Amino acid sequence: MNIRLAEREDIQALVGFNQAMAHETEGKKLESSILTPGVAAVFEDSNKGFYVVAEEESSVVGGLLVTFEWSDWRNKWFWWIQSVYILPNFRGRSIYSSMYAFVKKLGDERGNVCGFRLYVEKENVHAQKVYERLGMHESHYLAYEEEV
Repeated sequence: MNIRLAEREDIQALVGFNQAMAHETEGKKLESSILTPGVAAVFEDSNKGFYVVAEEESSVVGGLLVTFEWSDWRNKWFWWIQSVYILPNFRGRSIYSSMYAFVKKLGDERGNVCGFRLYVEKENVHAQKVYERLGMHESHYLAYEEEV
């Protein structure tokens, strides 16, 4: 298994992962006409974040997105992990664990990252257990949103 920073050539795989994840977790259909340029925008502007992919025999089998949140309290960045998806046939092989270790190593190398955050569906108990095994814990914050 090779874990690496995603490249433009991975955009279609990442789009497919996002569509599959949205359908699996929320029953949502994401339109390619909106999602594809949304994924591509990350490659055009590094301030938006970066993708990490897992690759086996030159096929991309999983991916995640890292975005940034400035913490004035800490004078450092939190990295948010989003859009996590592993192809079903590759689950249970510690691929997310390897991608998370890769992200943590990058954060350590940058020297200005104070932590890692993510959100998970309340019903996704399996993912929650994975995150806890990797040292993450449930935050004392609740998330609120308003879509416009």
